[in-house]
Amino acid sequence: MADNFNKLSMKGFLDNLKGRSARLAAGSPTPPPATDTSREIARALHPGVQYATVSSVADLPDGAKAYELVPDKIRGTEAFAFAPAGKYLTVFAEINGMTVTRPYSIASSPADSCRNKYMIAIKPVEGGFVSNYIIDTWKEGTAVKISDPTGNFDYQPLRDAQKVIGIAGGSGITPFLSFANAIADGDEDFELTLLYGSRNEKAELFREELDALAEKTEKFRIVHVYSDDDVPESDGYEKGFVTADLIKKYAPEGEPYSLFICGPQAMYNFVDEEIKKLDLPRKYVRHELFGEPHNASSIRNYPEGDFPATVCITVHIQDKTYSVTGNINDTIMQSIEKSGIAVPARCRSGECGFCHSIVLAGKYWIPENLDFRRLADEPFGGVHPCVTFPLSDIEIDVPAAK
Repeated sequence: MADNFNKLSMKGFLDNLKGRSARLAAGSPTPPPATDTSREIARALHPGVQYATVSSVADLPDGAKAYELVPDKIRGTEAFAFAPAGKYLTVFAEINGMTVTRPYSIASSPADSCRNKYMIAIKPVEGGFVSNYIIDTWKEGTAVKISDPTGNFDYQPLRDAQKVIGIAGGSGITPFLSFANAIADGDEDFELTLLYGSRNEKAELFREELDALAEKTEKFRIVHVYSDDDVPESDGYEKGFVTADLIKKYAPEGEPYSLFICGPQAMYNFVDEEIKKLDLPRKYVRHELFGEPHNASSIRNYPEGDFPATVCITVHIQDKTYSVTGNINDTIMQSIEKSGIAVPARCRSGECGFCHSIVLAGKYWIPENLDFRRLADEPFGGVHPCVTFPLSDIEIDVPAAK
């Protein structure tokens, strides 16, 4: 192979280009008829954007709601499909003139998508912008715009252990409901023991469904973990928080196991410290990146310094330039969106790369656990504005929203 490479001639390469240009110039401007259906199949399976209708709304504990979505064929979405379990959908919304996005884990199973159904569950958040808007406005028949299923929080047998300990908190239960259904359906082949942390039994989402799935298959087990002080001691659940000792109690002895974790930021902060005590190989610890970070100064390892409360953010999008005022406790993306400027975004957790941008000037900070940039990004100012907080006035080049 090396000998063949060394024999390549630049002149021959350039001569080939000349011939190619001549052939293109002599060709017909009309594209040939499509004979390969692979691209059509790819577009059908990965459309990028899907249109759906809310077919039903179910009330859940703590004011949460479960929304069942079906394809909106009138607007061009014929069918749903996804696999494996553990994916999320991004909801695109127009709120008070602002174009915003939020990711929500799919709670339904891949088998349900073959029946043209997605289900997501949304819990109200104090000060939450999109979640509270959805809960207040989505009704049966509401037309919605969503992404196709995406994400990396799925079981991969070449990397993950056969036995998995799941750790869920609050609405972080949704991908585990999808996992449990897929295991019961025979679409996933691993053993899942789920430690589900809640304040008490009344605060749990999908309790009856999860208990029924645990009865249906030996490969899924659920352990209810309650944190309220006034919850009485009982053999039917664990009391307190999900600690390293509790994980050890349910982890297999003498066998490798993976940890899958999904929940609010406060749970991640606590559990991540406990996981350090287990000395697990890094590949066995999996996080679902559940939404964007808030309140930068409250996040662990926020830099010390006398930073201004507000900053000027100069935003370049193609041939247009905007100037917006941002709060240093908001990410750059949050500040841009609050000014009514649309930017591309899906995961809002620094992972997907849709919002990849270049900082041209200014100081910024990215939480270490959300810094998924390529190695080449740091020296050239590459950032994901969904997880990047300004520390000074900043100038940034952002891709246009599609």
